[in-house]
Amino acid sequence: MAFEYLETLNPEQTEAVVHSGNPLLILAGAGSGKTRVITTKIAYLIQHENMNPYSILAVTFTKKAAREMQERAEHLEPLAARAQIRTFHSFGAWFLRRYAEEAGLEPSFTVYDDDDSASLIMKAMPGMTKKQANSAAHKIALCKDYCLSPEDDLSSVDSDGAFSEVYAAYQKRLRATGNADFGDLIMLPVKILESNPVIRREMQYRFRVIMVDEYQDSNVAQFKLLQAVSGVQENSGTYVCVVGDDDQSIYKFRGAEVQNILQFPDFFPGASVIRLERNYRSTGKILAAADAVVSHNEDRLGKTLVAVRGEGSLPKLVFLESQDKEAQFCASLIKKAVEEKGDCLYRDFAILYRTNAQSLGFESEFLHRQIPYVVVGSLKFYEREEIKDSLAYLALIANGRDEIAFQRIVNKPVRGIGEKTQEKIILSAHETYGALIENLNLIDAAENAAESLSKKARDGIKEFCGLMKELKDSLLRKSASSDSPSKTDELAALASGEELPESDTVRENLSVFVRSVIEESGIYEYHKAQDEIDGTARVSNLDELVNSAVLYPCTMQGLLDFLDSIELDRTLAENTEETTDAVTLITLHNTKGLEFPRVIITGLENGIFPRGDKAGDELEEERRLFYVGITRAKDELYITSCAMRRLYGRTEPMMPSRFLFEAGDVFKVLGNVPPSYAFAGKTAGFDGNEVSEDDPKSRILKKYAKGTRIYNDDYGYGQIVECSAGNGEVVVTVQFESGGRKKFLPEYQSKSLEIIRD
Repeated sequence: MAFEYLETLNPEQTEAVVHSGNPLLILAGAGSGKTRVITTKIAYLIQHENMNPYSILAVTFTKKAAREMQERAEHLEPLAARAQIRTFHSFGAWFLRRYAEEAGLEPSFTVYDDDDSASLIMKAMPGMTKKQANSAAHKIALCKDYCLSPEDDLSSVDSDGAFSEVYAAYQKRLRATGNADFGDLIMLPVKILESNPVIRREMQYRFRVIMVDEYQDSNVAQFKLLQAVSGVQENSGTYVCVVGDDDQSIYKFRGAEVQNILQFPDFFPGASVIRLERNYRSTGKILAAADAVVSHNEDRLGKTLVAVRGEGSLPKLVFLESQDKEAQFCASLIKKAVEEKGDCLYRDFAILYRTNAQSLGFESEFLHRQIPYVVVGSLKFYEREEIKDSLAYLALIANGRDEIAFQRIVNKPVRGIGEKTQEKIILSAHETYGALIENLNLIDAAENAAESLSKKARDGIKEFCGLMKELKDSLLRKSASSDSPSKTDELAALASGEELPESDTVRENLSVFVRSVIEESGIYEYHKAQDEIDGTARVSNLDELVNSAVLYPCTMQGLLDFLDSIELDRTLAENTEETTDAVTLITLHNTKGLEFPRVIITGLENGIFPRGDKAGDELEEERRLFYVGITRAKDELYITSCAMRRLYGRTEPMMPSRFLFEAGDVFKVLGNVPPSYAFAGKTAGFDGNEVSEDDPKSRILKKYAKGTRIYNDDYGYGQIVECSAGNGEVVVTVQFESGGRKKFLPEYQSKSLEIIRD
């Protein structure tokens, strides 16, 4: 019988499809066609090996991936519809329905989500707050990912001895309900299979072939489930085939264990390893950059991707002055490509970053430049809960009549002030002030209404009103005493090379106040707790909001200007038409499985990427994350690194990422190379005057060439002694006849540089 679909495979793919007998690890590099291999193998087993599809189990991690696998396998062989192609958790649920009694469950059990688990913990442990219960539920879920029971050593999850008591009480209550939680869907089948040889043999007899996709993302419990169902330790004869890429293991924070794939040959004796190294996605020079990065990892099986599509152009490493220049560079690059290249669309571009908080600068710049964009895997910056909460506090400080802001934050964090109480306060305010609406002040109204409320609400109102008055008074005091220069004055001074006075009033900007509001209101701790539970990055978003206030003076007018600028961005976003042709803004973690013709990976500085707290195994995972980002690019790849970045409310100097030094001479370097990078000899392809694809830079360089005579109203006559495109901007140094030497940015200060023609 002819198997036409085998003719579309390359030799390594064919070898993997027809392999049988001993366990098999298909080490599938990025863009190597692994999904085609695993679906073709299912069809081949049914057609050629006469395998009963009823005996085939194929598992992966998402419903989308399982659905795609099912559809593609059925397209090749309709009988594949009878195979078990599921997610790990779907398989666990199927198993527990079949053996509910052995698991201590009702056959009609339901699966508790995180909120359900937290509620049950509060019932099992009276007196525990919702916040504590959420945290405990998260830790219990981690324990189940590692197949740990309350009686086991739980120090790797929580060193507090009391946690095991909480876990035990929760488990007792959960079993009494007859239901299961999400972690049980893997852990309970493992426990049953390990303790019940009859059921274990039934499963091993049922499933003669077990295939696992994305095996590098499996956790300890899932590994144990694979071992138990396959019966590898008992020589059951079940054929095991896993597909994955150790270089793309980037989900340790979700419990993924890279050692599962690295040690597959040890766990499954006699295993074969077939490497899929032909890459059908990226060009050769992009793959060379990816290999140069990930080859510095010690814990890997090793492979070298080979481009089928040819060599292509060198990836570009762009050194820029700041995160603002980074956003401007990306916007200019994209706008120019779309406008000048007839075949280039906005959706061809993706901007990748380490954390969601980094999206803010790009969102703002794109809105003002009318570049359509979509944020993948997250809400747009100003739509995020923690940002809305913080802005509501700031808005109410600026305007005591803001009912929407008042109702959003008066009981957040919880102060015992319910919706009915809030409506009572607002009604009382309107009745008190009547037609004098301009005098309406909800803080005063809340204080006046407090005495008629319950003790809990009264105490909460007093706490809230005291906080808001204290915050507003502190800002008004700063406004009255501040002699600090305006935002425009500060930028002009920095641009001209002048140093600002060293007084506290000058150095304190609005970010100091914004941070105090976020922290003293309790919003910071509230969302930090959510981060610990959900593995989110809300605190990073709050930090980025603080950073965005750096350019505004710490005054009431500065706050109003700050809120106005945000409202302008919100309005621009609301008025943007929905389109499928949009730039993708996405974190590196969320790019897994995606590809784009043109990719820009941003923020390659130590402390940003890799994160400053990473070392050892965690640093190797950061390096794999960079590898994943690079291998998303099909045709063009840009990497950006900034000399300065706003962090923690201050502008901090940054060092290029260590990954850039490790990569070697695989980039064409643009911009002003930092001395540390230049001294390391990482300057292949460097052109100091080539900052972006924008012709205006070249024209400015030519206009303000070295030796040109100029006149400045403040300093008199002088001569340009240096003109260079450094850190993303053309910088002109002028030696004045008066003896002073000053730097200018002619793109923004052309009126200050009158050229003298002889």
